Amino acid sequence: MEIAIKELTKTFKGRIAVDHLSLTIGQGEFFALLGENGAGKTTTIKLLSCLMKPTSGDAIMLGDSIVENPQAVKKKLNISPQETAVARNLTVKENLEFIAKIYGSDKREAEQKAMGLMDKFGLMDRAKSKGRTLSGGLERRLSIAMAMISEPEIIFLDEPTVGLDVRARLDLWQILLDLKGQITIILTTHYLEEVEALADRIGIMHKGRLHALGTLEELKEQTGQAKLQDIFLQLTAEAEIQ
Repeated sequence: MEIAIKELTKTFKGRIAVDHLSLTIGQGEFFALLGENGAGKTTTIKLLSCLMKPTSGDAIMLGDSIVENPQAVKKKLNISPQETAVARNLTVKENLEFIAKIYGSDKREAEQKAMGLMDKFGLMDRAKSKGRTLSGGLERRLSIAMAMISEPEIIFLDEPTVGLDVRARLDLWQILLDLKGQITIILTTHYLEEVEALADRIGIMHKGRLHALGTLEELKEQTGQAKLQDIFLQLTAEAEIQ
């Protein structure tokens, strides 16, 4: 298993944000983490990407512990946050080259990486467009391409299509489907149709705890519901009672 999460816990001033989370995620898996606001999804991503230290517990990421060797873990992953890091006064190509150089590429290699990612993400015709001129969908594509520049083995996508129109969302789905199997992807989203279209397995969090885990078919069988929306509503209602 690529990721093994063991009793991962994070508390803030007595409030439990992530509560003894344990699960495994396989190599090349597209894993979706669902939950209402405040369920602990973003905190979980921050813990796994070593942006925050756990209160207790651990996670082994490709053989390295987030507690004992966070620097080694950071080299293997990247994150595309909700707030894109696109530099608005740089062009698409310049944004990608800038990030490549931060990760140690020389000028020639940075240009090669930028060209390759612009091709993969459908940005070649916007190479000379400045960040501030991009639509929301194109800016999100560029943000994910920037996260891919370090050639991570694991990428975290935190609400990647929030605020996008239907066309831009579908375009981004296709790009993510093309990445499927090549890299381990951990997605958080509020869009249930996104999970149905993309995810291999789904974890549903509620108040910091993992309340359900499985493929869409397994969750349908577990709940007797046919739609992910109804599955989600039933499971979160059950979690509230417990």
